[in-house]
Parts: sequence; C-alpha cells; structure tokens
Amino acid sequence: LTHPPLSAAQREVSQAISEEAQRLGVLADPLLDMARIQSGDVKLRLAWIPIEEVIGSALKSAESVLAAHPIEVALAPGLPLVQLDATLIERVLYNLLENAGKYTPAGSAIRVSAGIEGDNLRVDVVDRGPGLPAGKEEAIFDKFTRGDPESATPGVGLGLAISRAIIDAHRGRIWAQNDDAGGARFSFTLPMRTPPAVPDIEPAADAAAGRPT
Repeated sequence: LTHPPLSAAQREVSQAISEEAQRLGVLADPLLDMARIQSGDVKLRLAWIPIEEVIGSALKSAESVLAAHPIEVALAPGLPLVQLDATLIERVLYNLLENAGKYTPAGSAIRVSAGIEGDNLRVDVVDRGPGLPAGKEEAIFDKFTRGDPESATPGVGLGLAISRAIIDAHRGRIWAQNDDAGGARFSFTLPMRTPPAVPDIEPAADAAAGRPT
C-alpha cells in the first residue's frame, strides 16, 4: 500500500505499466530461449521418462489457454519409456497446445495422441480449427513466422521454431499438415532406444546375516 493512497488516475497508470511489463516479458522470453538454443547453451538432461507424464504436465501448464476447448487424450497402451529431456519436451508440447488454443475458435476440440511408429515414438496435437494456410506447412517453423500474420493474438512467432530446435536436438522430427478431418495436425517423433537393464537387487542385509530370504 502507498501513503497516501493512489488516486484513481494513478492506479490506472500503475495497472497499465504492470500489464505492459508482463506483455514485454511474454515477448522477450522466447527471444532469450531461442538465443540460448542457437548458441548451444542448452544441454539436454536426458532421462528415461514415460511420455504420459510429460503430456500430463504440458496439459496442466496450458490449462488457461485451453480453457475454451474440449481436450481429448488418446495414448496407445503399453508405451515404453523414452529417453528425453522432460522439461524441453514439455515445452514443445506446451507450444503446440498453446498454438492450437490461441489460433482456433472457442469450442473446437484439441486432441493429443501418442503411439509407436516404427522405431520412434510419435506424438500428435490435432485441432479442429481453420487449418494451415496452403504452402505454409514448413514455413511456420521458421523464426518470426506466424500462421496468420494479421492476427491480433500476442506473440513473436518463435514457439514453433523453438520446438523444432528442441526436437532436432533429440534427433527427432517435427512437422505440420492439414488433417483429413479438418483443422491442423502437428506431429513430432522421438527415437526409441533400449532402456538400460535394471540390475537384480540382492537382499544384502539378510544375506550378510545368514538369514533365509
């Protein structure tokens, strides 16, 4: 609280400054992230993680931008652990979900699915919006490119470029296309490797004491 209290006009100016600072932060963060990725400053912290866990975290993080959309999740049974940087892959999923939530009409469904495709894990984020502009399926992954250049939705067009850099670092692939049922489909794959064997654990204390196990 200030003493004396702010006048109505002062409160309005203060609120405007706060909102502008937040807006600039939203715009600046992707620029800093892209700079770190391109400089090689981002090191992958790989671990064997269930993709279901990463998808769940991304959906929770994107709750606010997905509030106006029904969400469908379809995961193939028995998905194996995947070696990935959970924080960065969650960022990719968040970017794809945010993109779908911001650029598709309220009420349109968004579907997240995961399954096995050959030697890769494949994840898809599909919306039922207007789809991608013809010929832009690859260009939208370029820096500072937006699907709708005239959109009033805030952003600097780096989310998809950052996502591609992250997937490339994982030796995967990311692409976009118009879905046969309407809307846009964003997909990425991650290579599946064999998890390290879990060593048998001997009941050392019982064995040392000569007790039967």
